[in-house]
Amino acid sequence: MTTTDTLPNVFDATAERFQEEVLQRSLQIPVLVDFWAEWCGPCKQLGPLLEKLANDYNGAFLLAKVDVEKEQQLAAAFQVRSIPTVFLVKDGQLVDGFPGALPESALREFLQSHGITPAEPALPPAPETDTPQAAPDPHSEVVRLRAEVAAKPDDEALKLDLALALLRAGATAEVEPMLDALPANLATDDRAERARAHLRLMAAMKNAPPPEVLEAAIASDPDDLRARHLLGVQRLFESREAEGLDQFIEMLRRDRSFDDGLPRRSLIDAFRVIDDADLVSGYRRRMSSLLF
Repeated sequence: MTTTDTLPNVFDATAERFQEEVLQRSLQIPVLVDFWAEWCGPCKQLGPLLEKLANDYNGAFLLAKVDVEKEQQLAAAFQVRSIPTVFLVKDGQLVDGFPGALPESALREFLQSHGITPAEPALPPAPETDTPQAAPDPHSEVVRLRAEVAAKPDDEALKLDLALALLRAGATAEVEPMLDALPANLATDDRAERARAHLRLMAAMKNAPPPEVLEAAIASDPDDLRARHLLGVQRLFESREAEGLDQFIEMLRRDRSFDDGLPRRSLIDAFRVIDDADLVSGYRRRMSSLLF
């Protein structure tokens, strides 16, 4: 497995520093604790997948590696009976875990079930220029990318770029079929997931009543979770993100199972489309406190 020295979100955990490196850090960022050993075959399958996800998720969670041969005290404290075994620590508490090696899709589902989704990658500082660069016109981008896709029909990455340009241009009818046709490695790309979340939120807006009607419905019946959902989505698209998230949080507080888990799903979609990392982080903690 890759040495943890080269992975910014992966580290070797020890009993001496477990309180500081795992429990204290989990108050800010969820920590996956992977109990493994060099001689363990399944560990060699699971370990690289966890390290890949820690890198792909851009710091949305940390991965603490515990070599059970070197850290027998920690293994005993967690009552580890087989390896690999993985635990999730959030807000200083052990909240979930699983034994054995899982495929990447199941690992992503496990993370998502606890509100852990990929964070936006850190962008390099923009070079200083005398004049600010204007954002490209979305319609011009669509025209340019259509021509490139026509010239390179086998370039799937270009098709994803075109789908995102169409979304920015408001031509949403084409976007979902294009995303559905992407190969697996691009279908799970963070940008594709964000686009899908955007489409789901937009679909909820179709034929929605005006905000004042929804506000009146909620004032009349605070348990009208459908009205809260629609008002929350509208607030997101009005760039009033905190107000939208407040509606979703209130839905979760009143009935987390409403419409097959719509409150949690709405929060996760909102987290994907909101650019304010601090705002998202704060509401992730509020969601976690209600769920766990």
